[in-house]
Amino acid sequence: MTPSKPIAILRKSTPIIGAFVCAAIVATTPIPAIAQDDSEARLRRAEAEIRALQRAVFPGGEGRFFEPQISTGSTANGVTSTSAPSTTAVTDILARLDALETQLQRLTALTEENTNSLSDLDLRVAALETGDSSGAIVDAGTGDRETTVSDSEFSATTDAQESDSTSTQTATGPTPERIAAVQAITKPQTEDAGDDEYSYGFRLWNAGFFPEARQQLASYVESYPNHFRLTYGRNLLGRAFLDDGMPEEAARWFLRNYQADRTARRAPDSLLFLAESMIAMEDTRRACIALAEFGDTYPAVASGRLADRYESNLRRVTCE
Repeated sequence: MTPSKPIAILRKSTPIIGAFVCAAIVATTPIPAIAQDDSEARLRRAEAEIRALQRAVFPGGEGRFFEPQISTGSTANGVTSTSAPSTTAVTDILARLDALETQLQRLTALTEENTNSLSDLDLRVAALETGDSSGAIVDAGTGDRETTVSDSEFSATTDAQESDSTSTQTATGPTPERIAAVQAITKPQTEDAGDDEYSYGFRLWNAGFFPEARQQLASYVESYPNHFRLTYGRNLLGRAFLDDGMPEEAARWFLRNYQADRTARRAPDSLLFLAESMIAMEDTRRACIALAEFGDTYPAVASGRLADRYESNLRRVTCE
């Protein structure tokens, strides 16, 4: 039986209709899935890099500095509610980009604030270390000029004092009793020659033979510049001057030891004894600077091992 003519025409035109239908579907399809996936991957990678940068700049932030990661739900009273989805994928991407820009702005602002704070701290430390040629420094916060300890201020007076002390000792010479007492102090003999030299200087200082202790400790510091007790030696050398009524030269050794390594075991002691030397010199202003720096730099030591001496020095001066 031969099909009717309309049915035959319909069969012949079916491929053409199918082609038009496919074209219409392609034309009305949204952004290709591959392009969306690529954009989504790039966005997620950018977000991950921002979070990594935050963790690097502010380790242990724990959300105190940054907005939480973007999520579609919020929690209230232990119940999670889901907001309506974005109208399109494009608006969702724009919202996430806005959040990234906000985080970048906050991160940049906080970084600048931290940089400025570190710069101010460096200025304070540098001022305490060296000062300028006139012995004055500029306070980083107010611009006021303050005096501080500098090596040049002590060179003339201490050299003259050392010269007088040396000439007096040379003219008179030690008494036989003093020579015998010094000889009675034995020098350790161990496998660590540097430690023996320091320990012998400590024994002389502890016995009250300050000139002999200074000579011994100065020899140790010069001969063993890399020894682990070097910070002890420089600090004790300052003590040997301070306890012998020579605060100017003591201050130079305390300052040198503090400047050499602020993390060393006797750096806190030297900074506190530097303040004590300034008090002995009746230089209240510099004493207050050193005491303030000691309290700020070594709060644990100021409230622990050296608390009594720190409080005693604070009572001896009136600081603004």
